[in-house]
Amino acid sequence: MKDDSSRRIIRYRLLTGPDDANFCRRVSEALEQGWELYGSPSISVSGEKVMVAQAVILREGAEG
Repeated sequence: MKDDSSRRIIRYRLLTGPDDANFCRRVSEALEQGWELYGSPSISVSGEKVMVAQAVILREGAEG
């Protein structure tokens, strides 16, 4: 049986990083490319370090 997994489109991504303008830009770019927010963002604080995460899913018909 042939494995076609290399040709499958990934429809879910979890964007993570420091809570800064670059992270916001990455989320905005994903939305412009056809991704949709999935669920609420997550925030983790450790001392002065703040990390965030946002899940996104690929809209039906979008190529990501």
